[in-house]
Amino acid sequence: MDEAALQGWIGREEVAEDEASLVLLRRLAALLDQDPGTIRHGAPMPEGWHAALFGPLARQSGLGPDGHAALGEFLPPVPLPRRMFAGRRTWFQAPVAIGADVRRVSRITAIAPKTGRSGRMIFVTVRHGIESGGRECVAEEQDLVYREAATPGAAVAEAAPPVLPDGTVREGFTPDTTLLFRYSAVTYNGHRIHYDADYARETEGYPALVVNGGITTTKLTELAKRHLPGPLRRVTTRAGRPLFVGRQATLACHLEAPGRARLWALDDAGRQAFECVAESAA
Repeated sequence: MDEAALQGWIGREEVAEDEASLVLLRRLAALLDQDPGTIRHGAPMPEGWHAALFGPLARQSGLGPDGHAALGEFLPPVPLPRRMFAGRRTWFQAPVAIGADVRRVSRITAIAPKTGRSGRMIFVTVRHGIESGGRECVAEEQDLVYREAATPGAAVAEAAPPVLPDGTVREGFTPDTTLLFRYSAVTYNGHRIHYDADYARETEGYPALVVNGGITTTKLTELAKRHLPGPLRRVTTRAGRPLFVGRQATLACHLEAPGRARLWALDDAGRQAFECVAESAA
């Protein structure tokens, strides 16, 4: 399918149903090294933990070679093989009770071809509205980027480490294979770059297993909660470069203004992998 024909997929919708399962959210708490016993039925689901809901339900025979659901069902049949998380914008509008039934309405809102230093890319933006109790509680726009196949020996664009503001709080973070496995299990994420090292290296051209973008986003969101007053109202995340398993990373947080924090995830060379802005309701 050519790029012009892809525009016909804008507006396509998909509806999914789930439950804000107590067991599932306790597993996510354990993954985040929090006490699972503090997660109680009927309590508000922590902001950002909706990432564990609505795991993809593609049948095994319907998976593509990368472990994702084959394109051409809901997501358009983009003619590029490599898919990555590029960013998201999340609004927390009302709490979701743990144990409640939830419904997600997803709609493709934009498809944008671009050309960068790494070659041709196509960005697909999907808006998700998560409803519970008759109202939309969480709204999220996700950007997915599809890229050309890896070229062996191709030069990788390097960027200088960012200069973070004075007063920035830093935390060390070294993702391991167990963390990646458990997160993929909690979210039912079959993308092979997160657990199949041979595939990640030989097919997609990465030096090691790639850390799920959802892990980094969740870790930054939890860091923001520890430094901002009141519940979160909005979180915006932009991904720049991947983090890799076994390599020391740094999570950083700077309070820009009352109720607003800017956060970063830096790779083992100090380069920016993720940038995030979190705002609280207080």
